[in-house]
Amino acid sequence: MLLSRLFSLIQYPLPHHLLSRLVGWLAECRLPWLKNALIHAFIKRFKVDMSQALESEPTAYPTFNAFFTRALTADARPLGDGVLCPADGTLSQFGPIEAGLLLQAKGHRFALADLLGGDTVAARRYLGGSFATVYLSPRDYHRVHMPLAGTLTEMVYVPGRLFSVNAATTAHVPNLFARNERLVCHFDTEHGPMVMVLVGAMIVAAIETVWAGQVTPLSGQVQRTRFDRPIHLERGAEMGRFKLGSTVVVGFAEPVDFADTPPGGMVSMGQTLGHFATLCEERRGQATEGEWSR
Repeated sequence: MLLSRLFSLIQYPLPHHLLSRLVGWLAECRLPWLKNALIHAFIKRFKVDMSQALESEPTAYPTFNAFFTRALTADARPLGDGVLCPADGTLSQFGPIEAGLLLQAKGHRFALADLLGGDTVAARRYLGGSFATVYLSPRDYHRVHMPLAGTLTEMVYVPGRLFSVNAATTAHVPNLFARNERLVCHFDTEHGPMVMVLVGAMIVAAIETVWAGQVTPLSGQVQRTRFDRPIHLERGAEMGRFKLGSTVVVGFAEPVDFADTPPGGMVSMGQTLGHFATLCEERRGQATEGEWSR
């Protein structure tokens, strides 16, 4: 407890963006001896499983970032039913959005409006809905996929700090996800609005999307991009990626009955995260009607 508290405190004075840009430069270095040394050291340190990678030979990647954001084989992540998990990692928190607040960690809640860059109008769409937060550790697959089919309506870049987003920091830094640099992606789905927030973190060199390429690092003020021409992504399709690990927060306008994975449990992209509560009620009602008709 003391060590995790100390770890969070020493991050405050650090030059977050400078450190992240330096790591980003290293991660894009194409010197074969350097990038190969970085990749091999990373695989050994974090016990990365390369058997599921589309390219399983580590030295074949032109840069460390290319290795880090590697694609997987087509059968590596089969899709479940219902709401899909957007990424590999740890399901750190999930549940109802109560009074516009999301649970960050025990004793810490933060406002959805703050997470969305101060957009109180957008936040109101999710009152009574649900959220899920997935933390991507360094060893995980770092592409982010769609929990539902959706049409992109707006992308918002929100500047901020780059605190680490591991368990030690989330337990001690208030409003962590609403303080860090982040990319807010709004979608329309058949179950109403859905928002996916890709949160930056210490030494995360950049965030990319499939429709705009690399979006961060930026600086300055909140930047909004509206999309007049529909960008539709199917359920399970890739929507973005992190160049080094971070966190995804997903918000749903409808309540979700989450699966049995406990907070802190490991999850994989594509597995069933849960089902919409309205559908569960309809199914229960249909089952009851069937019993009465027999």
